[in-house]
Amino acid sequence: MTPGVRPLVAGNWKMNGLSGSLAEIDAIRQAVDAGESGPAELLICPPATLIAQAAFRIKGADLRLGGQDCYTEVSGAFTGDISAAMLKDAGATYVIVGHSERRTYHHETDETVRAKAEAALKAGLTPIVCVGETHAEREGGEQAAVVVRQLRGSLPPEATSETVVVAYEPIWAIGTGLTPTRKDIAAVHNGIRALIAEMYGAQCAKIRLLYGGSVKPSNCNELLTLDNVDGALIGGASLKATEFLAIAAAYR
Repeated sequence: MTPGVRPLVAGNWKMNGLSGSLAEIDAIRQAVDAGESGPAELLICPPATLIAQAAFRIKGADLRLGGQDCYTEVSGAFTGDISAAMLKDAGATYVIVGHSERRTYHHETDETVRAKAEAALKAGLTPIVCVGETHAEREGGEQAAVVVRQLRGSLPPEATSETVVVAYEPIWAIGTGLTPTRKDIAAVHNGIRALIAEMYGAQCAKIRLLYGGSVKPSNCNELLTLDNVDGALIGGASLKATEFLAIAAAYR
């Protein structure tokens, strides 16, 4: 962890969840209200269809909501897209941009990701900017070059420690059950910290760096206590309150 930084444990529900799933958010809120969730800031990113309902249910709790993506424009003739302002209006305070599934399936470029991050900032949302390499890139020795390129191309120039979060998610580890070694994760996160210092200096000295990639209750203690790992971006394990809270408990 980075000294003086409150860790962030974020759950990305992806394309999962109907109104019945709000019971999981209710359970998380109950744990937060009871002081059982630990010191980390907790964030749930449900599908956009549930954000407004979830916001009503968590009102007054120390629990945050986020979107899973946003469009680059504020409004207009963009059928099917959701603007950062709309997410903010529905009750979100964060938004994930540049997730590997958006980069892969929707062919989003670093330039697009940066534009989305800038749109989020303008709307008053905190973008979680995702970066990470494929298995082929890793095997080809391109891991560091890919992460550096994505960071340089995706981070907004006005980023600060208070307004932007970075998530490293090795694509080959997402949903596969595979995870890098502690040494591998530490090396990447230390490299990201050094690069951000080079790019921004003191204004981003305490930017939160999350790790994402098959994080679960059985491995969270060894992954989330590494230097420069300031939390997690969790996929499948965030769909159940018990598993999500068990991961957050790594920071107790």
